[in-house]
Amino acid sequence: MEKMKVRELMRPVEEFPRISSQATFMEAIDALEKAQEDFSSGRARQRILLVYDEADRIVGKLSPMDVVKGLEPNYDKIDDLKSISHYRLAESTLESMKEQFRLWQKPLGELCKKAYRVKIQNFIKMPSPDHMVSADDKMDKAFHLFVVGRHDSLFVKEGERIVGLILFFDVYRKIAQTMKECPVPA
Repeated sequence: MEKMKVRELMRPVEEFPRISSQATFMEAIDALEKAQEDFSSGRARQRILLVYDEADRIVGKLSPMDVVKGLEPNYDKIDDLKSISHYRLAESTLESMKEQFRLWQKPLGELCKKAYRVKIQNFIKMPSPDHMVSADDKMDKAFHLFVVGRHDSLFVKEGERIVGLILFFDVYRKIAQTMKECPVPA
């Protein structure tokens, strides 16, 4: 596996369901439900929903968590929320942060009105460098990013274009297969 390249395990973007960055929250919810139904029924091989822009370039992926975060835009005001969430903060600290940034102050019914107005492009973020590999990178780079970032998938680029995803499930399956092929020590 040391010489294996990312492209050998990646899945091309054509295998994934897609949604336009111009779609609304409501369309995103419908597309996420359809992707899950198609996957569960065996009609689709993937349930990861890729987002494309006006030029038909993949600009990210959409998950239910993205929808929830998109309903509350003030999360963007908290610097590095991801790293903060790894620490066990006192309940009073969390409450103070929620109050300071007025997180979830509006009733959910009012937030839901956004579902028909707000477009995905207003909250989808481009994949960060720690979520991306090149198709010609060796697998050790992907291993590192999977472990350090705890990602379930990584975007695969050729030049500046996203051409596929490499799924942790596929990488793990290859590792398990390789280990099973190892000779038993005497």
